[in-house]
Amino acid sequence: MHGLMLFYATHPFWVWLAAAAIFLAIEVATGSGWLLWPAASAGLVGLLTLFAPPGPPIEVGLFALLTIATTYLARKYLRPALDGPASPDLNDPALRLIGRNGEVVGAFEHGRGRVFADGKEWAAVAEDGAQPALGQKVLVVAVEGTVLTVR
Repeated sequence: MHGLMLFYATHPFWVWLAAAAIFLAIEVATGSGWLLWPAASAGLVGLLTLFAPPGPPIEVGLFALLTIATTYLARKYLRPALDGPASPDLNDPALRLIGRNGEVVGAFEHGRGRVFADGKEWAAVAEDGAQPALGQKVLVVAVEGTVLTVR
């Protein structure tokens, strides 16, 4: 413990940088979005210690205030900007099909057929039970599993 205190007393920048790296590593591993701001705050406090080390109590207090402020501001202003209007999950390619056009490539019978959309052929159901003709353009309005609902 004495060695750690001595290291902190002589190199506070590296201690804060290590704390930032730990927060960032946990954030990358979990993807929660909550530890990004403590990591950034620890990095900022570390930069401050390079120029004018204020001492442990002030550094910890500044870290706490920065963490609270950055987390609050990010949740209030950054999250709505990133989310946008009901954007589908970018990691789910099927959900990105909603709102795209497709073309009927398999005859629809009893409201079911095949549609070519986004470079692939998909099983599809017509939204209102209609029977779109071969080659007709349709709009994807929903995705359930691997079946598109088209209009």
